[in-house]
Amino acid sequence: MNGFDDIKKIIIKKPLKLDCGVTITDYPLAYETYGKLNQDKDNAIMVFHALTGDQFASGKNPITNKDGWWSYVIGPNKALDTNKYFIICANVIGGCMGSFGPSSIDKKSGKKIGINFPVITINDMVNAQFNLLDHFNIDKLFCVTGGSMGGMQVLQFIANYPDKSKIAIPIACSASHSAQNIAFNELGRQAIMADENWKNGNYELENKSPAKGLSVARMAAHITYLSKKGLQEKFGRKLQERDKIKFGFDADFQIESYLRYQGSIFVDRFDANSYLYITRAMDYFDLSKNSNGDLSKVFKNTKTKFFIISFTSDWLYPTAENREIVIALNAINADVGFLEVKSDKGHDSFLLDVPDFVNALKNFVDNSYKK
Repeated sequence: MNGFDDIKKIIIKKPLKLDCGVTITDYPLAYETYGKLNQDKDNAIMVFHALTGDQFASGKNPITNKDGWWSYVIGPNKALDTNKYFIICANVIGGCMGSFGPSSIDKKSGKKIGINFPVITINDMVNAQFNLLDHFNIDKLFCVTGGSMGGMQVLQFIANYPDKSKIAIPIACSASHSAQNIAFNELGRQAIMADENWKNGNYELENKSPAKGLSVARMAAHITYLSKKGLQEKFGRKLQERDKIKFGFDADFQIESYLRYQGSIFVDRFDANSYLYITRAMDYFDLSKNSNGDLSKVFKNTKTKFFIISFTSDWLYPTAENREIVIALNAINADVGFLEVKSDKGHDSFLLDVPDFVNALKNFVDNSYKK
C-alpha cells in the first residue's frame, strides 16, 4: 500500500526485542492525535485500535476518505472530548497504515518485507506504542482505552506499565483468545493463503493481490461482529433486487450481497499479510500464561482505576469473558467498575452509536478527570 508520505510517524531508534526473539530497531510507528496536550501533560488518552482499525480514529481518514472508526466517540463535546483531552492513536506494528509491517520496505533488499516480517504479539504492539509517551514527554497517561483487540492492548499496557495510566477502559474484549476465536481467525488466514495470488506471501513482488481470499476472510469475520437478532431484523430472508430466487449462486439474499460488498471494499484498504500477522497476534494473546493462569497476579502492582464494558449480544467476546477480568481485579481489591450494555448490534456495538455505551464512557472519563 502506498501514498503514506504525509502520515505522522516517528522512527523508533530504541531496540525492541519481540516475543519471537527477533530484535527490531529504526522502525516507523505511524500515529494521529486529536485535541491538545495541556501544560501539565495530564490529559492524554491513548486509544488502541481493533484488528482492522488504524490511527485515524476520528475525522476523515486521508487514505480512504471515510469517517474515522471511532468518530462517534472522539471529538469536541463527545465522549472523549477533544476540548478537554489529548487523544493519541497509533497504527499497530504489523499494520498497513504507515507503521512497521509486512508492506514496509526491507532496507537491505529494497523490496517489501512480506512474509519475512517477524511474527508479533499484542505485547510487542504495546511495547512499540509506549515510545509515544517519550515522544510527547508524557510521564503518565490519564487514560488507556480501546475495544476488541484494542481492549487486549489496554490490558497488556497496564500489565506491562502498572503505574503509567490513571484509568483503563477495556471494551468488549478478553484476557485470552478462545478456541472459537482462534478457529475463526484460522478460517480467514486459510482463505487468504489458499488464494493463488497470495504467492506464499510474496504477492506484492509479483504485482499480485490475494483479493478473493482476503475478501472471504473479511466476510467470515464480519459475521462474527454482528448478532443473530441484528442480522434477522436488518436482512431476514429478504431477496436482493428480485421477486423470487434464481436457482443459482448469485447473491439471491440481501445478506449475501451485503457480505460480498463488505469483502470487496475491505481489500482496497487492508494488506492481506497484515491480516495474517495481526490475527496471529490476537490468537497468541493469553495474559495470564506467565502467572500460572492466575489473571489477578498480572495486575497486582497497579493502582489504575478500571471500567470494563461488555455488550449483551456480543458472542465473539461475550460478557462472561469480560467478567473474568472483573473477578481477577476484584481478587486484588483493585478499583474496578463494570457495565454490560444492552445492544442487539453484536460485537460491533463499541464502534456504533449506542447511546447507553457512549454516555457511560463519557461519564466515567469526565468524572475521573479531576484538575
